[in-house]
Amino acid sequence: MLYLASQSPRRRELLGQLGVTFSILDVDVAEIPYPEETPLDYVRRVARDKAHAGWEALTREAQDDALVIASDTEVVLENRVFGKPKDADDAAEMLHALSGRTHEVISAVCMMSAKQEHGDVCMSRVRFAELSEADVTAYVATGEPFGKAGAYAIQGLGATMIEHLEGSYSGVMGLPLFETSRLLRKFGVGWVGAA
Repeated sequence: MLYLASQSPRRRELLGQLGVTFSILDVDVAEIPYPEETPLDYVRRVARDKAHAGWEALTREAQDDALVIASDTEVVLENRVFGKPKDADDAAEMLHALSGRTHEVISAVCMMSAKQEHGDVCMSRVRFAELSEADVTAYVATGEPFGKAGAYAIQGLGATMIEHLEGSYSGVMGLPLFETSRLLRKFGVGWVGAA
């Protein structure tokens, strides 16, 4: 049985696109970078921590044939990790910092079973248009930035701020589908259209 360890409706939607059957495990993992931890190491660790938390939430019997998949996605600008905004002011500050600049989006995915654990990482680059004070205020007022790394959603109104994307749309959204499907195949899980 495949389990997605995530509270994110976006990850549920994305995994569903692969045509696999799965159940949800709601996990709550602290998302705080360690001192001196690189953004890449941080995102990998959080994805792994989420997978382990999901695994621990299963009964011993369920673990026998379970596969748990988890992911973490963060926006990074000049080595600074932009997590989810705490409030409207924090969201506005993030958007102003991203305005007119190119940032990275790191999305890590981790999958584990009783016998193995593997992970993969997707790196994308996103260039924002120049945003005016009015642009930022209006976007924050929609409520969309909340609960989103970097205070924007590529699958929503946030797309109107993106001039260029180099990399994975699904990775920026929260679950890199190329890397995820590759992991599923490694664990012997087929999906609709798999060769």
